[in-house]
Amino acid sequence: MSDLKQERAVRTRNQILRAAAELFDEEGYEGASVTRIVKRAGVTLGAMYFHFASKQDLAREVMNAQPYVIEPLLRSTGLQRLVDITLVWAHRLQTDPLLRAGVRLAVEQGRFGMHDSASFEGWKDIMVGHLEVARAEGDLREDVSPEEVAQFVVGACTGVQLYSQLVSGRDDLMERTCTMWRLLLPGIVTPGALPAIVVDPGLVKDA
Repeated sequence: MSDLKQERAVRTRNQILRAAAELFDEEGYEGASVTRIVKRAGVTLGAMYFHFASKQDLAREVMNAQPYVIEPLLRSTGLQRLVDITLVWAHRLQTDPLLRAGVRLAVEQGRFGMHDSASFEGWKDIMVGHLEVARAEGDLREDVSPEEVAQFVVGACTGVQLYSQLVSGRDDLMERTCTMWRLLLPGIVTPGALPAIVVDPGLVKDA
């Protein structure tokens, strides 16, 4: 495939992914028909099925795209990176349809016959990697398991955003995420490293 054709194919795929995310976010899985997705994307049905085998396959791609929305925005490392991931996630859940749809689909997937933990496991694996860096830098307590912390943070963030959505339409999600870290950090961070970990919503507002 020539560079031009490859670039066009990537652009088409992204158009479909973005259009699907917008409709999944607005209408849920059931309300987002393939016909409406291709119409919003401005592509043909053939183009849709060239890139995605089915509507479920498209939903799976939207769910798994969450890290690609957030990770490129960050420059921090170790434990600070872990905190920043969740703060940017909380901030962008207010406005980014790809992120919002990914979260909605991941939580509601049982309704449309999917039981795919890949999006949760993907976040967990990313977080384990950052926690291993923190361990190597001496910032993570020796009695703390990166795997257990990552699993807890993924589960906690899932629950926090659901609670926030019900209570305030996610208006207080950032506040709740910061509270989670203020409670969690003293139990996992070495005393010397704790003062250096910044939990500040203001630092991610432009992300």
